[in-house]
Amino acid sequence: MKTTDVIRRPLITEKTTVIREEHQTLVFQVAMDANKIDIKRAVEKLLGSKVQSVRTSLAHGKMKRQGKFQGRRSDWKKAYVRLREGEKLPDFLQGA
Repeated sequence: MKTTDVIRRPLITEKTTVIREEHQTLVFQVAMDANKIDIKRAVEKLLGSKVQSVRTSLAHGKMKRQGKFQGRRSDWKKAYVRLREGEKLPDFLQGA
């Protein structure tokens, strides 16, 4: 798996903003088949920051309806990436 395929997008919400500022932790949506080692390598290569730890969790897709038709959103994977002490956050997340 290529490193650019591992990380899909950063998750920017109120909760992840608090986690990022207080605990030096970034939150990403990642590929379902990516493991912690793949995520660590991708973050270190793309952002240039050293990673202390990686935690992952699965988010289950919701059931959605449109009139009488019912469908289901797909499941996705979330990764909490904690940076080492002294590492700076990426520039694109500074003002977010």
